[in-house]
Amino acid sequence: MSSVKTLGSMAPNAPARGRRPRGLVPEIVCALEADIREGRLQIGDKLPTESELVNRFDVSRTVVREAISRLQASGLVETRHGIGTFVRERQTPTPTFRIAPEDFATAADVISLLELRISLESEAASLAAQRRDDAGLAAMGAALAAFEAAILAESDAVPSDFQFHMEVARATGNRHFADLMTYLGTMIIPRTRLKTASDAPEGRLAYLQRVHHEHESIFFAIRDRDAEAARAAMRTHLNNSRERLRRAQTADTLVTSP
Repeated sequence: MSSVKTLGSMAPNAPARGRRPRGLVPEIVCALEADIREGRLQIGDKLPTESELVNRFDVSRTVVREAISRLQASGLVETRHGIGTFVRERQTPTPTFRIAPEDFATAADVISLLELRISLESEAASLAAQRRDDAGLAAMGAALAAFEAAILAESDAVPSDFQFHMEVARATGNRHFADLMTYLGTMIIPRTRLKTASDAPEGRLAYLQRVHHEHESIFFAIRDRDAEAARAAMRTHLNNSRERLRRAQTADTLVTSP
């Protein structure tokens, strides 16, 4: 019968409380991989609950969920809905789609992901407009409100930015859109990798306000069940992000060229 490993038995791998490295998700993934590799968690064992992992690593639930999603993608664990997440027998490696943090080292890398997102998320917005329900619309609205509050609080607004895109994906009613967003996590937001807000010519506040207005256009189209307008608004939003990065790349090239 599967057992739940106690936090104490795995305490040596927990990061020191209060430490805040940049790579929180990779750190948790590495620690749980070590638990599995070194036998503290064995095949069939149930992972600690989400709350226990939050306390163990002193991180948010969003970070824990993203780490578990990475472990699922690598085939180390499987989640049984309503029961928990369990260590699974490692399968023979097969080629899998993977986008890792190191794939976002340059502006060109981020632009490449934006090009992928343009095709996927534009269609997601169209489907969301056709299928959204009141609860999904309320979740999008809450993410917009959180984004606006973050701007006023002089935050980078990354969590609420990602949450808005996640809620659009969920509103499609197609779990694969949401699964892909969960897998990619907040690294899809360009300013987590590049200083797009602080380096924007119009200044940080105006830059984030423009992003907020673009999100509102997407929201209103989905609210009005206008699939074509939602698709166009999302495409415009992501195209604008791509073009802002391209202009920044050009400016950097001109400055550094002899």
